[in-house]
Amino acid sequence: MNKPICALSAAAVMAAFVLAGCDKGDTSTAANDMIKQTEQKAKELNSQASLQTSRAVGGVKEATRDLAQDAKRAGNEVADKVSDAVITTSVKAELVRDPNLSALKIDVDTDAGRVVLKGSAPSSSARDQAVRLAQGVKGVVSVDNQLEVKNGKG
Repeated sequence: MNKPICALSAAAVMAAFVLAGCDKGDTSTAANDMIKQTEQKAKELNSQASLQTSRAVGGVKEATRDLAQDAKRAGNEVADKVSDAVITTSVKAELVRDPNLSALKIDVDTDAGRVVLKGSAPSSSARDQAVRLAQGVKGVVSVDNQLEVKNGKG
């Protein structure tokens, strides 16, 4: 009776080894499949992250470019205003130096280098002289002479 029990025990052990080996192979295959799926998912997530990063970088570059353009425009506007103020001051200084003109009676406005003279001049020649003086100032693009001749001198 010992032989059949030994044979049966041996068969059971062999079956256990065979089953364990099969099960181990199945487990190994399942583990490999899970690893491959995880790697694939990681690749997909990496690809999505790269795409989103590229989009974000593009957005930042565009925003930076827009900001730079806005800053440049603002700087140009400030420079234009300063330039206009310098032109106005320079024209006024020229009018003060001329003994035939009264700078107090002449208003000078400047916008984008275009000078407007308003007020009064004592004569037509003084009126024309005011225009010549304004035209001689650096940065003046044009002169709009709206001066009126007062006192009837010509």
